[in-house]
Amino acid sequence: MRIFFLLSIFAALLFQGCSTKGNSSVSSGAAQKNPLIIKNSFFDPNSYSGSDIERINAALKDAGSCNGTVRIGKRRPPVQCSSGNGTSTMEERDIWVIDSAILVPGNVQLIIDNTTIKLSNSCRDNMIRSANRMWNHKTNSPLKNIHITGIGNAVLEGADIPRATGDSGKPLYKPGFIPEGSVSFGTDAGKAGVRQKGDWRNIGILLTKTHDFSIENIRIRDSHSWGISLEACTNGRVRNIEFDSRNGKNVNGQWELFRNQDGLDLRRGCRNILIENITGNSGDDLIALTAISSKQHRPGGNKTISDEDICNITIRNVRGYCVGGHHIIRFLNTRGIKIYNVICDGVIDTSPAGHRNAATIKIGDNNKKWGGVTPLGDTYGIQISNVISYSKNPILIAGSLQDSIISNVINHNPQTTPIVYQSGMQNVKNCIIVNTLTAGK
Repeated sequence: MRIFFLLSIFAALLFQGCSTKGNSSVSSGAAQKNPLIIKNSFFDPNSYSGSDIERINAALKDAGSCNGTVRIGKRRPPVQCSSGNGTSTMEERDIWVIDSAILVPGNVQLIIDNTTIKLSNSCRDNMIRSANRMWNHKTNSPLKNIHITGIGNAVLEGADIPRATGDSGKPLYKPGFIPEGSVSFGTDAGKAGVRQKGDWRNIGILLTKTHDFSIENIRIRDSHSWGISLEACTNGRVRNIEFDSRNGKNVNGQWELFRNQDGLDLRRGCRNILIENITGNSGDDLIALTAISSKQHRPGGNKTISDEDICNITIRNVRGYCVGGHHIIRFLNTRGIKIYNVICDGVIDTSPAGHRNAATIKIGDNNKKWGGVTPLGDTYGIQISNVISYSKNPILIAGSLQDSIISNVINHNPQTTPIVYQSGMQNVKNCIIVNTLTAGK
């Protein structure tokens, strides 16, 4: 009898510990304070109070304390408390409107379930980012096990009238205020006390120093700059992503330019990553591997590897195009940083009639501001196969390429050849190129 009584108490405590925001009206701090909360607890932002972003981030903070899962479903108004009893009108709408970034801690799964998360017009921040990246932080501690998953129609959408768009090199403009240079739209243009160029806060999903991660089954519409950017991230996957950006947007009845609307960017230090089933259209490069640095890291062309290299990347089943006429896939490394061991298999250029990208796949660049053509040996072990192109240049080798294979390329542009050696044959060494043709010849 005594044993049964003790077991009953233990069961009651365990039930209390497992009661999370997903299935009870416990206060937002209760999950952190309760030591009995177990792994894989579920948290629902609808059970929290505050603005939309406060509710989502409160749920993520609680989930971060116990390796939990946050599910963002259809939005309901915050629960209203009366005499200690939770009440709600249960009125639903699909769209969550956020004023700042969703911050995802390590060891958390974020599920976006058949709903839209949209940036407000007052927001100048990412849609989602890893919680180790803050505006005033100069260094970031690594995070592990971040998984962002969409179910059904899961959409991330930019603001109707953004405060800023474009990258850090683009001055902001708006009607009545147009600075010189290559500009990008933003209502912050001309305002005192705010940055007058774009920056990394315009990126849709930003993960920094994140290991063992995934981003899956999401549509990203009208991003303010790059849709997804991975910085020094390892051991992950990005798949089943649809991009819908058009190099600008109709704002107040007028077309405004949104620059640098890449789809997915992998930056320095990314490795061991699978990218597959990428579709749609982007304003700039649909997929870009960009190991760009402002300084020389080491002599190029040697066998030394660096933590800043991009390597061990698989890209497959890409169907899309660049509305801005840039590239579908771009490999760009500069100043001694390497790109190597990359498989790119299955790229279909879906450009509409009369539209041609600069290249379906571009390798390297001869731009002097990035140091010009990289030495032989800095870009190697690249395997490109099964490409259908309507671009100005199907495969454009604008830098160096060594120890690589290009095969099965169909070119539908009769004005060019399947492989274009912009930087010259002297920058290509020990490469096999087979089974290429121009259609209709």
